[in-house]
Amino acid sequence: MDDDALDGIAEELYGVPPEEFVAARTAARDRVKDGDKELAKAVIALPKPTTAAWVCNLLVRRRPEEVSQLREVGEMLRQAQQALSGPELRKLGQQRNQVVAALARQARGLAHAEGHDVSTAVAEQVESTLRAAVVDPDAGEALAAGRLTTALTYSGLGPVDLSGALATPVRSGPAPRRQAEEAPTEDGADRRRREAEERRQRELDQARRDAEEATGVARDAAAAAEAAEQELADAQQRREDLRRRADQLAGELRRAEREAAEAVSRAQQTERRRDAAVRRSETAAAIRDRSAARVAELEAGGR
Repeated sequence: MDDDALDGIAEELYGVPPEEFVAARTAARDRVKDGDKELAKAVIALPKPTTAAWVCNLLVRRRPEEVSQLREVGEMLRQAQQALSGPELRKLGQQRNQVVAALARQARGLAHAEGHDVSTAVAEQVESTLRAAVVDPDAGEALAAGRLTTALTYSGLGPVDLSGALATPVRSGPAPRRQAEEAPTEDGADRRRREAEERRQRELDQARRDAEEATGVARDAAAAAEAAEQELADAQQRREDLRRRADQLAGELRRAEREAAEAVSRAQQTERRRDAAVRRSETAAAIRDRSAARVAELEAGGR
């Protein structure tokens, strides 16, 4: 049996949506059963992947660079563990969590774009597979092969159990997935469908980038609006404080004006009383002078 041929067929099968797997597997078996019966038996024996495994396989096909980054983080973690570098371990651990979370979100988005909403349970299995790929290099290689049949888990001790998790063993040499993508067996309809899907995916990626940028702009605008709202509230409070102070000062001014008017009135009354007193004093002085003159006159006549 041609192992490379089986890898190529498996690569093709584990890239189709779950609901199409059985029909695609049967069609692949029928294509080879007359030429290689052992290969046909091996093809029909390929297990249908779980939903979580299909999501992981989809992620590998659509985001190979990010999956490679995940494996690189795992390698750096292993090197740091050997060197017993605590700070670097913590930093890489944070990076691992960020990469795993980001890839898990991407995987859910890719599955949704294919018409498959991922449940919480399936999402947890996808994340478990990504974490296992970080911890164990063999698990990382199995994930990167894109032919998982079931999700991977890491118990915390020893290597990840890969038994039954791969449709076909990972072999050295060029990746069968890349060979399958370039295989001449792809007919015109398949090619057009793939090209349309790739074009749709590029448009989706651009739309997501635009959405992220728009989200950032909206976030900044919301922050600016909130700051402006706070400034407005502060200005309104300041205006109310000044209005109350102006009312207070106006009241004080009115009281001062009343008191000044009362003082003017009292001063005028006092001035009038003074003038009257001056006149009375002058009259009294005149009477006194006349009386004194009369006394003098009478005294002089008596002598």
